[in-house]
Amino acid sequence: MKKIKKIKLKDGYVKVLKIVGIIICVFLGMYLFYIREVSLLRKIGYSKLASKNILFSFNKEYVLSIGENKTLNKAYESKYFNEKYMDNYTKIKYFNQKDLIKNINKLLEIGYSNSDINLILAHGNNDSVTRFTKREKIKYLEEFFNVSFAKLDNYDRYVTYSDETGEDEETTVLFVNLNMDKEAYTESQLIEEFSIDMLINKHRNLNKDFVPENLSKIDSKYASEDGMKASRLAINAFIEMSKAAKKDDMDIVINSAYRSYEDQEKISNTYLELYGQGYVDKYVAKPGFSEHQTGLCFDIGSRNSKVFAESNEYKWMLENAYKYGFILRFPKKYELITGFRSEPWHYRYVGKNIAKVIHDEDITLEEYFVRNLDK
Repeated sequence: MKKIKKIKLKDGYVKVLKIVGIIICVFLGMYLFYIREVSLLRKIGYSKLASKNILFSFNKEYVLSIGENKTLNKAYESKYFNEKYMDNYTKIKYFNQKDLIKNINKLLEIGYSNSDINLILAHGNNDSVTRFTKREKIKYLEEFFNVSFAKLDNYDRYVTYSDETGEDEETTVLFVNLNMDKEAYTESQLIEEFSIDMLINKHRNLNKDFVPENLSKIDSKYASEDGMKASRLAINAFIEMSKAAKKDDMDIVINSAYRSYEDQEKISNTYLELYGQGYVDKYVAKPGFSEHQTGLCFDIGSRNSKVFAESNEYKWMLENAYKYGFILRFPKKYELITGFRSEPWHYRYVGKNIAKVIHDEDITLEEYFVRNLDK
């Protein structure tokens, strides 16, 4: 049996290998330390990228003392991170905006406080906040932005409207957001998608070709004449409501339902011939601006009375319509907000949840829209 010959390294090679081994051990130790520290930061909510930047900026202890903070995390992820603003980042609420850190830095440079910046970010999106950073500092920021549904882009319009009308801040914000600082039927917003919470008025219109979803014929036993149509959603809700009314000896009927753009055009022309332009401008919605085109509203009457507003059915509707998803669309006391004169017979389907809020809070669809939907 042959003996295995041992390889003997020269002293120089041994030293090199020892040095290499030490270097590997050092790097391995550093790597394991890095992994542990990153893991520690990630456990309290920081991303991998943010954790790496925190460690390399030697701010680990500071960040650990702060704990989880989404804005600080975003700052450490951003190329716009500025160490002198670290304390500010921790006190500014996080908003999911692409240029959040860049805009925060700019707003701080302009001279806004942390609380000011929280107000600004809360009332705009990425684009509107970016635009806002390009203007001079506003002294009385909280004047309008303490109203929860105020919009950053509308600030100058709020100031102008308030100065011209003397209205308080909340009323000013409400009316401007509804474009009521503009002339009716001008610069209107085109609404193209059907939904039960859609808002149509003198500032928000439908195009000529708009047709509501599931437009269906109304059974003649629920309508005063044959051939009426509406969205199936509204029809089903009315049937449920009608049956409930019958149990209370009430007899409600649909007198008018869906009207196309062309139908509304004919109605406008008829009233124009009979009463003149002044009457039409005041009392008749222009084509495209009528809620009837949504297929979600009905003019309701009583089979027991010629004057609906004086009927028991009218009183019953005021107390019960919301339970079936309907609201009185144009109450007399809110004519200034809706832009239309009182119509005791005009009921709009919005679904049970929205109808209950509008009923319980005694507000209009316009107010509900601005506070809850117009983001």
